[in-house]
Amino acid sequence: MAENSSKSIYDFTVKDISGNDVSLSQYRGKVLLVVNVASQCGLTQTNYKELNVLYQKYKDQDFEILAFPCNQFRGQEPGSSEEIQNVVCTRFKAEFPVFDKVEVNGKNAEPLYKFLKDQKGGIFGDGIKWNFTKFLVNKEGKVVDRYAPTTAPLKIEKDIEKLLRSS
Repeated sequence: MAENSSKSIYDFTVKDISGNDVSLSQYRGKVLLVVNVASQCGLTQTNYKELNVLYQKYKDQDFEILAFPCNQFRGQEPGSSEEIQNVVCTRFKAEFPVFDKVEVNGKNAEPLYKFLKDQKGGIFGDGIKWNFTKFLVNKEGKVVDRYAPTTAPLKIEKDIEKLLRSS
């Protein structure tokens, strides 16, 4: 489906880290935090640590983190899907879903990311500026906020709690 005719995040199908199609409609009714990740970035350690804290605390309350590896920022996610999965699961102990490596900017940008950027542009334009840009999505699949790469995941916790409490 073309991103300009999409009404919610549930209209998209993406590839998981193994290359299988995943319809995002399976996350209907959940609060989502969509993040472009990289394993060799200065922000990696803190972000993964705090994302894990959020995931462990809220995963049983209809909260999900969707991580999309991206190599567009100084080549900081150079590995194959297998290498990325190994690093994310072993080194960072992430249990949330990690998807196939994507581009978030440019003509080859993942349609999901075109949609996210259309819904919530950044302060300096719509483009993703760096790894760990975060989009918060409500239970209806609408993008409600966008956070800069330097915004620590735990700083978003109150916004997540508010969405989890809403019906």
